[in-house]
Parts: sequence; structure tokens; C-alpha cells
Amino acid sequence: MQLVIITGLSGSGKSVALKALEDSAYYTADNLPAKLLAEMVEFLQGAGYTRVAVSIDARSGDTLSLLPRQIDDLKARGVDVRVLFLDAKTDTLLKRYSETRRRHPLGDGDLTVAECIARERGMLADVSGLSHHIDTSDLNPNALRTWIRETAEIDRAGMTLLFQSFGFKHGIPLDADLVFDVRCLPNPFYDPRLRPLTGKDRAVIDFLEADANVCAMLADIRGFVERWLPCFRADNRSYVTVAIGCTGGEHRSVYFVDALARHFSPSQRVLVRHRELA
Repeated sequence: MQLVIITGLSGSGKSVALKALEDSAYYTADNLPAKLLAEMVEFLQGAGYTRVAVSIDARSGDTLSLLPRQIDDLKARGVDVRVLFLDAKTDTLLKRYSETRRRHPLGDGDLTVAECIARERGMLADVSGLSHHIDTSDLNPNALRTWIRETAEIDRAGMTLLFQSFGFKHGIPLDADLVFDVRCLPNPFYDPRLRPLTGKDRAVIDFLEADANVCAMLADIRGFVERWLPCFRADNRSYVTVAIGCTGGEHRSVYFVDALARHFSPSQRVLVRHRELA
């Protein structure tokens, strides 16, 4: 059985993620109490289900502390468990609650929404360390659905290297393990011909590859990742997210991510995400 556990902050898009997996032929269950996970998996295995996705979060209350042990036990039984932790910046979550006028699940009348979010982060701390993080702060629902399906479907026999481009003016991704800043390099944005294009367009690629510093920095980043990737692998990491940032996240960072993905793809499972293009 492949079991995907969706967890994370309330308002970060867990319902959207679970629905995306349901549309991909997963059996899904929302707001499953953590203490019932093993029992549910045993029942569904007996019923012949092979792809299951469940949402478990702070609504489980004190039983949430049982989740790390249950995950270990399921893995020991041969279940392919993948834990996806959806996160978002606090100001983004506050804005979403303000727009929807929803009550926070931990709200009891005495806590503000910001205090509920802080309390929820503390409750999920132990689960967070077991998970692959996805920062939904700047994602629309369609992009999140795509990212969830890609992450859930990729072969887990080993580690996945995820390259992500972003714009510093929109904030650093919360899910990044390594962050590289390429803002010091020539910016195609200031060329009127290149401004409406992206780092995927040949004209922008030619502009960047004509600069010796661009080539040198690309080689340095590639060498750094190659040098330290074995250490991440030895640490039993399922995912390593390498984030490349420029000012707007549309030209230089996109070019770097695509170039790095092409280099590592022949020998490594690779995912590519362009946050600002999404």
C-alpha cells in the first residue's frame, strides 16, 4: 500500500491537496484521528486498497503525539508512507482567515487567530520533522494540486532532488533546504526585449549564458550540490529542496533551476518547481 499523510497548518491548503489525490484515484479520509491510523490502514489493506491518502492534523488533539510512532510501525510493516506537511507564512494564513471569515480549529474564544496559529505550529513540531514540506504561501490552488500529485506519484526508491525558483521580493520559500541567491548576476528584466520573457525562453538563456559570471556561479552551485548530496542521502532524507532566488523569480532563477535539473536528471530523481511562474 502507498499511504500519503497530509498534515500541516490549518488554512494551508490541506483540503485542496486531499481532493487532488482523490481525483487521482486515491481513497481519501479527512480529519482522521491519529490514534485510528493503524486500524484504518489494516482494514483498507484487507479490503484491497493500494493507494490511500488521509489528512491528520492538530484537530487530533493529544493523540497527535502518537503519529510518529505509528508512521514508524507502518513503515516496518512494508507500507510506503509519505508525509506531506503543508505550511504557509503566518501573515498569509491570517489573510486567508480574514477573507473566508472562518474560525480557526483551535479557537476557543480566548485566543486570537495569530495565537492559534502559533499554538498549532507547536503541536505539529514533532510531525514536521518527519515530513516533506510544501510552502503554499504564494501558490494558487491549481499549482498546489499539480505539486501534490507530482510529489505523491514519484518513485520513492531513494531520494528526490527538488529544484525550485523563486523571487526574493515575494519571500524565501519555507520548504527550502538550500537557498542560493543569484541577484548579483545581470538581470534580463532591464532589457525591454527580454522583460516579458522568462528563463525558459531562448533569448533569455542566450543573454545569461553569454556572461562568464553566470556560467561560473552555475558551476559553483552544481559542484556544491554534488559535493553534499551524499551526506543528505546518508541522513536518510527522502527529499532535498534546492531553492534558487532572483529578484522577481522569472528570469535568472528559472534559468538556473532548469539548467541544474538537466544536469542532475540522468543520475537522480528530480522535480522542478517555478513558484512565480505557477
